[in-house]
Amino acid sequence: SPPRVEIPRDYNAAHDLIERNLAAGRADKIAYIDDAGTYTYGELAARVNRCANALVGLGLRPEERVLLCHLDGIDFPAAFLGAIKAGIVPIAANTLLTTHDYDYMLRDSRARALIVSAQLLPAFAPLLGKHPHLAHVIVSGAAGETAAGPRHSLAGLMAAASTSFTPAETSCDDACFWLYSSGSTGAPKGTVHLHSSLIQTAELYAKPILGLREDDLVFSAAKLFFAYGLGNGLTFPLSVGATTVLMAERPTPAAVFARLRKHQPTIFYGVPTLYAALLASPDLPQRGELRMRRCTSAGEALPAEIGRRWTEHFGVEILDGLGSTEMLHIFLSNRPGEVRYGTSGMPVPGYELRIVGDDGEPVSAGQVGELQINGPTSAIAYWNNREKTRSTFQGPWTRSGDKYSIDAGGYYVYSGRSDDMLKVGGIYVSPIEVESALVTHPAVLEAAVIGRA
Repeated sequence: SPPRVEIPRDYNAAHDLIERNLAAGRADKIAYIDDAGTYTYGELAARVNRCANALVGLGLRPEERVLLCHLDGIDFPAAFLGAIKAGIVPIAANTLLTTHDYDYMLRDSRARALIVSAQLLPAFAPLLGKHPHLAHVIVSGAAGETAAGPRHSLAGLMAAASTSFTPAETSCDDACFWLYSSGSTGAPKGTVHLHSSLIQTAELYAKPILGLREDDLVFSAAKLFFAYGLGNGLTFPLSVGATTVLMAERPTPAAVFARLRKHQPTIFYGVPTLYAALLASPDLPQRGELRMRRCTSAGEALPAEIGRRWTEHFGVEILDGLGSTEMLHIFLSNRPGEVRYGTSGMPVPGYELRIVGDDGEPVSAGQVGELQINGPTSAIAYWNNREKTRSTFQGPWTRSGDKYSIDAGGYYVYSGRSDDMLKVGGIYVSPIEVESALVTHPAVLEAAVIGRA
Protein backbone atom coordinates (compact mmCIF):
# COMPACT_ATOMS: atom_id res chain seq x y z
CA SER A 1 0.00 0.00 0.00
CA PRO A 2 1.24 3.53 -0.73
CA PRO A 3 3.10 5.40 1.98
CA ARG A 4 0.66 7.43 4.01
CA VAL A 5 2.19 10.52 5.52
CA GLU A 6 0.50 11.59 8.72
CA ILE A 7 0.82 15.35 9.18
CA PRO A 8 -0.38 16.82 12.48
CA ARG A 9 -3.15 19.42 12.47
CA ASP A 10 -0.83 22.01 14.05
CA TYR A 11 2.01 22.14 11.56
CA ASN A 12 4.43 24.67 10.10
CA ALA A 13 6.33 23.49 7.02
CA ALA A 14 9.40 25.69 7.55
CA HIS A 15 9.71 24.74 11.22
CA ASP A 16 9.58 21.04 10.28
CA LEU A 17 12.16 21.25 7.47
CA ILE A 18 14.66 23.10 9.67
CA GLU A 19 14.04 21.47 13.07
CA ARG A 20 14.25 17.89 11.80
CA ASN A 21 17.89 18.59 10.88
CA LEU A 22 18.81 20.32 14.13
CA ALA A 23 17.15 17.49 16.10
CA ALA A 24 19.20 14.97 14.10
CA GLY A 25 22.44 16.71 15.11
CA ARG A 26 23.20 18.27 11.72
CA ALA A 27 23.75 21.86 12.93
CA ASP A 28 27.39 21.74 11.76
CA LYS A 29 26.71 19.93 8.49
CA ILE A 30 26.83 21.94 5.24
CA ALA A 31 23.28 22.59 4.04
CA TYR A 32 23.99 24.91 1.12
CA ILE A 33 26.87 25.86 -1.15
CA ASP A 34 26.16 28.91 -3.30
CA ASP A 35 28.28 31.21 -5.45
CA ALA A 36 29.42 33.15 -2.36
CA GLY A 37 30.16 30.42 0.17
CA THR A 38 28.95 27.52 2.31
CA TYR A 39 26.33 27.50 5.06
CA THR A 40 25.65 24.91 7.74
CA TYR A 41 22.22 23.78 8.87
CA GLY A 42 22.76 25.83 12.03
CA GLU A 43 23.53 28.94 9.97
CA LEU A 44 20.53 28.28 7.72
CA ALA A 45 18.28 28.00 10.80
CA ALA A 46 19.58 31.34 12.10
CA ARG A 47 19.06 33.02 8.71
CA VAL A 48 15.50 31.68 8.46
CA ASN A 49 14.72 33.09 11.92
CA ARG A 50 16.33 36.43 11.08
CA CYS A 51 14.19 36.68 7.92
CA ALA A 52 11.03 35.78 9.86
CA ASN A 53 11.82 38.45 12.47
CA ALA A 54 12.66 41.02 9.78
CA LEU A 55 9.31 40.52 7.99
CA VAL A 56 7.31 40.61 11.23
CA GLY A 57 9.30 43.67 12.28
CA LEU A 58 8.13 45.48 9.14
CA GLY A 59 4.56 44.81 10.19
CA LEU A 60 3.74 41.89 7.92
CA ARG A 61 1.07 39.62 9.37
CA PRO A 62 0.12 35.96 8.87
CA GLU A 63 -1.60 35.23 5.54
CA GLU A 64 -0.25 38.38 3.91
CA ARG A 65 1.81 37.81 0.78
CA VAL A 66 5.41 38.62 -0.04
CA LEU A 67 6.65 38.36 -3.64
CA LEU A 68 10.06 36.66 -3.76
CA CYS A 69 11.88 37.30 -7.03
CA HIS A 70 15.32 36.00 -6.27
CA LEU A 71 18.25 34.34 -8.01
CA ASP A 72 19.36 30.99 -6.56
CA GLY A 73 21.54 31.60 -3.50
CA ILE A 74 21.32 31.23 0.28
CA ASP A 75 18.90 34.18 0.66
CA PHE A 76 16.23 32.32 -1.32
CA PRO A 77 15.70 29.43 1.15
CA ALA A 78 16.21 31.83 4.07
CA ALA A 79 13.52 34.25 2.87
CA PHE A 80 11.14 31.57 1.58
CA LEU A 81 11.27 29.53 4.80
CA GLY A 82 11.46 32.65 6.99
CA ALA A 83 8.18 33.93 5.59
CA ILE A 84 6.53 30.52 5.97
CA LYS A 85 7.77 30.19 9.55
CA ALA A 86 6.05 33.52 10.32
CA GLY A 87 2.81 32.38 8.65
CA ILE A 88 3.43 34.90 5.85
CA VAL A 89 2.85 33.51 2.34
CA PRO A 90 5.85 33.76 -0.02
CA ILE A 91 5.21 33.81 -3.77
CA ALA A 92 8.22 32.42 -5.61
CA ALA A 93 8.33 34.31 -8.92
CA ASN A 94 10.06 33.36 -12.14
CA THR A 95 13.16 35.57 -12.45
CA LEU A 96 12.99 35.56 -16.27
CA LEU A 97 9.72 37.46 -16.65
CA THR A 98 8.95 41.01 -17.81
CA THR A 99 7.92 44.17 -15.98
CA HIS A 100 4.42 43.59 -17.39
CA ASP A 101 4.25 40.13 -15.75
CA TYR A 102 5.49 41.41 -12.39
CA ASP A 103 2.98 44.27 -12.57
CA TYR A 104 0.22 41.70 -12.96
CA MET A 105 1.53 39.52 -10.09
CA LEU A 106 1.85 42.42 -7.65
CA ARG A 107 -1.67 43.61 -8.47
CA ASP A 108 -3.20 40.12 -8.47
CA SER A 109 -1.55 38.97 -5.23
CA ARG A 110 -1.73 42.30 -3.37
CA ALA A 111 1.71 41.45 -1.98
CA ARG A 112 2.63 43.66 1.01
CA ALA A 113 6.37 43.23 0.43
CA LEU A 114 8.76 42.43 -2.40
CA ILE A 115 12.07 40.66 -1.79
CA VAL A 116 14.15 41.04 -4.93
CA SER A 117 17.73 40.34 -6.02
CA ALA A 118 19.56 43.58 -6.83
CA GLN A 119 20.23 42.32 -10.38
CA LEU A 120 16.49 41.89 -10.94
CA LEU A 121 15.45 45.24 -9.46
CA PRO A 122 15.44 47.10 -12.83
CA ALA A 123 12.45 45.02 -13.99
CA PHE A 124 10.51 46.26 -10.93
CA ALA A 125 11.73 49.88 -10.91
CA PRO A 126 8.89 51.24 -13.10
CA LEU A 127 6.33 49.61 -10.77
CA LEU A 128 7.51 50.97 -7.43
CA GLY A 129 5.05 53.45 -6.00
CA LYS A 130 2.31 52.22 -8.38
CA HIS A 131 0.91 49.47 -6.13
CA PRO A 132 -0.84 50.75 -2.99
CA HIS A 133 -0.57 47.36 -1.27
CA LEU A 134 3.19 47.13 -1.74
CA ALA A 135 4.50 48.69 1.47
CA HIS A 136 8.08 47.39 1.47
CA VAL A 137 10.76 46.68 -1.13
CA ILE A 138 13.60 44.59 0.26
CA VAL A 139 16.69 44.33 -1.92
CA SER A 140 19.02 41.35 -1.62
CA GLY A 141 22.63 41.91 -2.65
CA ALA A 142 24.08 45.29 -3.62
CA ALA A 143 21.15 47.70 -3.32
CA GLY A 144 20.67 49.85 -6.42
CA GLU A 145 18.85 53.18 -6.28
CA THR A 146 15.11 53.19 -6.93
CA ALA A 147 12.93 56.10 -7.85
CA ALA A 148 10.30 55.76 -5.16
CA GLY A 149 8.95 53.76 -2.27
CA PRO A 150 10.45 52.64 1.03
CA ARG A 151 13.39 50.38 0.32
CA HIS A 152 15.36 48.15 2.66
CA SER A 153 18.49 46.05 2.40
CA LEU A 154 17.79 42.38 3.20
CA ALA A 155 21.27 42.03 4.69
CA GLY A 156 20.67 45.08 6.89
CA LEU A 157 17.29 43.86 8.10
CA MET A 158 18.71 40.41 8.85
CA ALA A 159 21.75 41.77 10.67
CA ALA A 160 19.47 43.70 13.01
CA ALA A 161 17.12 40.76 13.61
CA SER A 162 17.19 38.07 16.29
CA THR A 163 18.28 34.51 15.50
CA SER A 164 15.40 33.01 17.48
CA PHE A 165 11.80 32.95 16.35
CA THR A 166 8.73 31.06 17.58
CA PRO A 167 6.92 29.61 14.57
CA ALA A 168 3.48 30.98 13.73
CA GLU A 169 0.59 28.77 14.80
CA THR A 170 -0.27 27.49 11.35
CA SER A 171 -2.25 24.38 10.47
CA CYS A 172 -1.47 21.72 7.89
CA ASP A 173 -4.31 23.12 5.77
CA ASP A 174 -3.20 26.76 5.88
CA ALA A 175 -2.01 28.44 2.69
CA CYS A 176 1.79 28.11 2.80
CA PHE A 177 3.17 29.54 -0.46
CA TRP A 178 2.17 30.32 -4.02
CA LEU A 179 3.72 29.61 -7.39
CA TYR A 180 2.46 31.42 -10.48
CA SER A 181 1.65 28.84 -13.13
CA SER A 182 2.84 30.03 -16.52
CA GLY A 183 0.16 27.97 -18.20
CA SER A 184 0.10 27.76 -21.98
CA THR A 185 -2.75 30.28 -22.19
CA GLY A 186 -3.77 33.56 -20.61
CA ALA A 187 -2.50 35.44 -17.58
CA PRO A 188 -0.36 33.67 -14.94
CA LYS A 189 -2.40 31.86 -12.29
CA GLY A 190 -1.54 32.09 -8.59
CA THR A 191 -1.38 28.45 -7.52
CA VAL A 192 -2.03 28.18 -3.77
CA HIS A 193 -0.25 25.35 -1.89
CA LEU A 194 -0.71 24.18 1.70
CA HIS A 195 1.74 23.65 4.57
CA SER A 196 1.28 19.87 4.28
CA SER A 197 2.35 19.66 0.62
CA LEU A 198 6.12 20.21 0.68
CA ILE A 199 6.97 17.30 2.98
CA GLN A 200 4.50 15.05 1.14
CA THR A 201 6.51 15.43 -2.09
CA ALA A 202 9.65 14.38 -0.22
CA GLU A 203 8.03 11.39 1.49
CA LEU A 204 6.21 10.13 -1.62
CA TYR A 205 8.78 10.80 -4.36
CA ALA A 206 12.23 11.94 -3.16
CA LYS A 207 12.83 9.21 -0.61
CA PRO A 208 11.20 6.07 -2.11
CA ILE A 209 11.55 6.77 -5.89
CA LEU A 210 14.63 8.97 -6.25
CA GLY A 211 16.25 7.31 -3.23
CA LEU A 212 17.61 10.58 -1.83
CA ARG A 213 19.88 10.12 1.20
CA GLU A 214 21.55 12.22 3.87
CA ASP A 215 24.98 11.68 2.26
CA ASP A 216 23.87 13.02 -1.14
CA LEU A 217 25.10 16.26 -2.64
CA VAL A 218 22.44 17.60 -5.01
CA PHE A 219 22.49 20.14 -7.83
CA SER A 220 19.44 21.26 -9.78
CA ALA A 221 19.78 23.11 -13.07
CA ALA A 222 16.08 23.96 -12.67
CA LYS A 223 15.82 27.05 -10.45
CA LEU A 224 14.13 27.21 -7.06
CA PHE A 225 11.22 29.31 -8.39
CA PHE A 226 10.03 26.33 -10.46
CA ALA A 227 7.93 23.75 -8.61
CA TYR A 228 10.43 21.16 -9.91
CA GLY A 229 13.47 23.14 -8.71
CA LEU A 230 11.87 23.99 -5.36
CA GLY A 231 11.55 20.30 -4.54
CA ASN A 232 14.96 19.46 -5.98
CA GLY A 233 16.96 22.14 -4.20
CA LEU A 234 14.98 22.91 -1.06
CA THR A 235 12.31 20.45 0.09
CA PHE A 236 14.10 17.22 -0.83
CA PRO A 237 17.59 17.89 0.56
CA LEU A 238 16.20 19.50 3.73
CA SER A 239 13.87 16.53 4.28
CA VAL A 240 16.85 14.15 4.60
CA GLY A 241 19.69 16.48 5.62
CA ALA A 242 21.56 16.40 2.30
CA THR A 243 23.79 19.18 0.91
CA THR A 244 22.69 21.40 -2.00
CA VAL A 245 24.63 23.40 -4.57
CA LEU A 246 22.89 26.60 -5.73
CA MET A 247 23.86 28.57 -8.84
CA ALA A 248 22.61 32.06 -9.61
CA GLU A 249 23.49 32.17 -13.32
CA ARG A 250 21.62 30.65 -16.23
CA PRO A 251 22.21 26.89 -16.62
CA THR A 252 24.36 26.96 -19.75
CA PRO A 253 26.42 23.83 -20.47
CA ALA A 254 29.59 25.65 -19.35
CA ALA A 255 28.03 26.74 -16.04
CA VAL A 256 26.54 23.31 -15.36
CA PHE A 257 29.76 21.42 -16.16
CA ALA A 258 31.70 23.81 -13.89
CA ARG A 259 29.44 22.87 -10.93
CA LEU A 260 29.43 19.16 -11.77
CA ARG A 261 33.24 19.08 -11.93
CA LYS A 262 33.95 21.29 -8.93
CA HIS A 263 31.37 20.03 -6.41
CA GLN A 264 30.87 16.46 -7.72
CA PRO A 265 27.14 16.17 -6.92
CA THR A 266 25.68 12.68 -6.59
CA ILE A 267 22.21 13.76 -7.76
CA PHE A 268 21.70 15.99 -10.79
CA TYR A 269 18.30 17.34 -11.78
CA GLY A 270 17.93 18.59 -15.35
CA VAL A 271 15.44 19.16 -18.16
CA PRO A 272 15.43 17.56 -21.63
CA THR A 273 16.68 20.56 -23.62
CA LEU A 274 19.60 20.92 -21.19
CA TYR A 275 20.53 17.22 -21.39
CA ALA A 276 20.56 17.56 -25.19
CA ALA A 277 22.76 20.67 -25.00
CA LEU A 278 25.15 19.02 -22.52
CA LEU A 279 25.55 15.95 -24.74
CA ALA A 280 26.24 18.20 -27.74
CA SER A 281 28.88 20.23 -25.91
CA PRO A 282 32.56 19.73 -26.80
CA ASP A 283 33.25 20.18 -23.07
CA LEU A 284 31.30 17.02 -22.09
CA PRO A 285 33.12 15.34 -19.16
CA GLN A 286 34.38 11.80 -19.64
CA ARG A 287 32.80 8.81 -17.98
CA GLY A 288 34.31 8.39 -14.52
CA GLU A 289 35.07 12.10 -14.21
CA LEU A 290 31.87 12.82 -12.28
CA ARG A 291 30.25 11.27 -9.18
CA MET A 292 26.60 11.37 -10.32
CA ARG A 293 24.70 8.29 -9.21
CA ARG A 294 21.27 9.40 -10.39
CA CYS A 295 19.75 12.04 -12.66
CA THR A 296 16.19 13.23 -13.09
CA SER A 297 14.32 15.00 -15.85
CA ALA A 298 10.97 16.79 -15.89
CA GLY A 299 9.35 19.86 -17.39
CA GLU A 300 8.75 18.22 -20.76
CA ALA A 301 9.00 14.67 -22.06
CA LEU A 302 12.56 13.38 -22.37
CA PRO A 303 13.26 12.14 -25.92
CA ALA A 304 14.27 8.46 -25.68
CA GLU A 305 17.38 9.10 -27.74
CA ILE A 306 18.70 11.70 -25.27
CA GLY A 307 18.15 9.36 -22.33
CA ARG A 308 19.90 6.46 -24.06
CA ARG A 309 22.90 8.57 -25.11
CA TRP A 310 23.29 10.01 -21.59
CA THR A 311 23.23 6.56 -20.00
CA GLU A 312 25.63 5.20 -22.63
CA HIS A 313 28.07 8.03 -21.96
CA PHE A 314 27.91 8.32 -18.15
CA GLY A 315 26.54 4.93 -17.09
CA VAL A 316 23.85 6.80 -15.13
CA GLU A 317 20.10 6.61 -15.67
CA ILE A 318 17.89 9.65 -16.10
CA LEU A 319 14.63 9.13 -14.21
CA ASP A 320 12.17 10.91 -16.47
CA GLY A 321 9.00 11.91 -14.67
CA LEU A 322 5.96 14.15 -14.85
CA GLY A 323 5.03 16.78 -12.30
CA SER A 324 3.20 20.09 -12.46
CA THR A 325 2.92 23.39 -10.65
CA GLU A 326 -0.58 22.31 -9.61
CA MET A 327 0.62 18.99 -8.11
CA LEU A 328 3.87 20.56 -6.82
CA HIS A 329 6.21 17.77 -7.89
CA ILE A 330 6.55 14.45 -9.68
CA PHE A 331 3.62 12.02 -9.45
CA LEU A 332 4.52 9.80 -12.42
CA SER A 333 8.07 8.53 -12.78
CA ASN A 334 10.52 5.98 -14.05
CA ARG A 335 12.22 3.91 -11.31
CA PRO A 336 15.93 3.22 -10.86
CA GLY A 337 16.81 -0.02 -12.64
CA GLU A 338 13.47 -0.06 -14.46
CA VAL A 339 13.86 2.96 -16.71
CA ARG A 340 12.10 2.74 -20.05
CA TYR A 341 13.15 5.71 -22.16
CA GLY A 342 10.36 7.23 -24.19
CA THR A 343 7.93 6.86 -21.28
CA SER A 344 7.15 8.78 -18.10
CA GLY A 345 7.24 5.56 -16.08
CA MET A 346 4.52 4.53 -13.65
CA PRO A 347 2.47 6.32 -10.98
CA VAL A 348 4.30 7.31 -7.80
CA PRO A 349 2.71 5.37 -4.90
CA GLY A 350 0.43 7.73 -3.00
CA TYR A 351 -0.94 9.15 -6.26
CA GLU A 352 -3.81 7.68 -8.27
CA LEU A 353 -3.85 8.35 -12.02
CA ARG A 354 -6.51 7.93 -14.67
CA ILE A 355 -6.75 8.67 -18.38
CA VAL A 356 -10.10 9.98 -19.60
CA GLY A 357 -11.55 10.75 -23.00
CA ASP A 358 -13.37 13.88 -24.16
CA ASP A 359 -16.58 12.40 -22.68
CA GLY A 360 -14.98 12.30 -19.22
CA GLU A 361 -15.00 8.49 -19.15
CA PRO A 362 -11.83 6.36 -18.75
CA VAL A 363 -10.39 5.34 -22.14
CA SER A 364 -9.72 1.73 -23.10
CA ALA A 365 -6.22 0.22 -22.93
CA GLY A 366 -3.70 1.85 -25.24
CA GLN A 367 -5.99 4.77 -26.10
CA VAL A 368 -4.92 8.39 -25.71
CA GLY A 369 -6.77 10.62 -23.25
CA GLU A 370 -6.24 13.36 -20.70
CA LEU A 371 -4.22 12.42 -17.63
CA GLN A 372 -5.85 13.24 -14.28
CA ILE A 373 -4.28 12.92 -10.83
CA ASN A 374 -5.64 12.28 -7.36
CA GLY A 375 -2.98 12.99 -4.73
CA PRO A 376 -2.26 14.80 -1.47
CA THR A 377 -0.04 17.57 -2.89
CA SER A 378 -2.58 19.21 -5.16
CA ALA A 379 -2.94 22.99 -4.92
CA ILE A 380 -6.26 24.09 -3.44
CA ALA A 381 -7.07 26.74 -6.05
CA TYR A 382 -5.92 29.36 -8.47
CA TRP A 383 -6.09 32.66 -6.61
CA ASN A 384 -8.87 34.95 -7.77
CA ASN A 385 -9.77 32.67 -10.65
CA ARG A 386 -12.93 30.74 -9.93
CA GLU A 387 -13.54 29.53 -13.46
CA LYS A 388 -10.07 28.05 -14.05
CA THR A 389 -10.06 26.60 -10.54
CA ARG A 390 -13.33 24.77 -11.18
CA SER A 391 -12.20 23.36 -14.52
CA THR A 392 -8.79 22.18 -13.22
CA PHE A 393 -9.48 20.98 -9.66
CA GLN A 394 -12.46 18.66 -9.86
CA GLY A 395 -13.05 17.18 -6.42
CA PRO A 396 -10.11 14.89 -5.63
CA TRP A 397 -8.99 14.90 -9.29
CA THR A 398 -6.68 17.45 -10.87
CA ARG A 399 -6.66 17.77 -14.65
CA SER A 400 -3.12 17.82 -16.03
CA GLY A 401 -3.87 19.12 -19.52
CA ASP A 402 -1.50 16.39 -20.77
CA LYS A 403 -2.45 13.63 -23.18
CA TYR A 404 -1.20 10.15 -22.28
CA SER A 405 -1.67 6.50 -23.12
CA ILE A 406 -0.53 3.38 -21.26
CA ASP A 407 1.59 0.84 -23.16
CA ALA A 408 1.39 -2.94 -22.87
CA GLY A 409 3.94 -2.93 -20.05
CA GLY A 410 1.93 -0.48 -17.94
CA TYR A 411 4.24 2.45 -18.68
CA TYR A 412 2.71 5.87 -19.33
CA VAL A 413 3.55 7.43 -22.71
CA TYR A 414 3.27 11.17 -23.29
CA SER A 415 1.31 12.35 -26.34
CA GLY A 416 1.48 16.12 -25.99
CA ARG A 417 -0.61 18.87 -24.43
CA SER A 418 -4.37 18.63 -24.74
CA ASP A 419 -4.36 21.89 -26.69
CA ASP A 420 -1.70 20.96 -29.27
CA MET A 421 -2.77 17.54 -30.57
CA LEU A 422 -2.97 17.38 -34.36
CA LYS A 423 -5.74 15.65 -36.31
CA VAL A 424 -4.19 13.99 -39.37
CA GLY A 425 -6.55 12.02 -41.56
CA GLY A 426 -9.01 11.91 -38.67
CA ILE A 427 -6.41 10.41 -36.30
CA TYR A 428 -4.83 12.26 -33.37
CA VAL A 429 -1.10 12.71 -33.88
CA SER A 430 1.11 14.06 -31.16
CA PRO A 431 3.77 16.65 -32.09
CA ILE A 432 6.01 14.93 -29.54
CA GLU A 433 6.04 11.74 -31.65
CA VAL A 434 7.28 13.67 -34.67
CA GLU A 435 9.78 15.63 -32.57
CA SER A 436 11.11 12.42 -30.98
CA ALA A 437 11.70 10.95 -34.42
CA LEU A 438 13.50 14.08 -35.65
CA VAL A 439 15.90 14.30 -32.68
CA THR A 440 17.16 10.75 -33.27
CA HIS A 441 19.05 12.21 -36.25
CA PRO A 442 22.64 13.05 -35.19
CA ALA A 443 22.46 16.46 -36.88
CA VAL A 444 19.34 17.56 -34.93
CA LEU A 445 19.82 19.08 -31.47
CA GLU A 446 16.25 20.23 -30.78
CA ALA A 447 12.99 20.02 -32.69
CA ALA A 448 9.61 21.71 -32.33
CA VAL A 449 6.62 20.68 -34.39
CA ILE A 450 3.46 22.70 -34.94
CA GLY A 451 0.42 21.79 -36.98
CA ARG A 452 -0.54 23.44 -40.22
CA ALA A 453 -3.63 22.76 -42.26
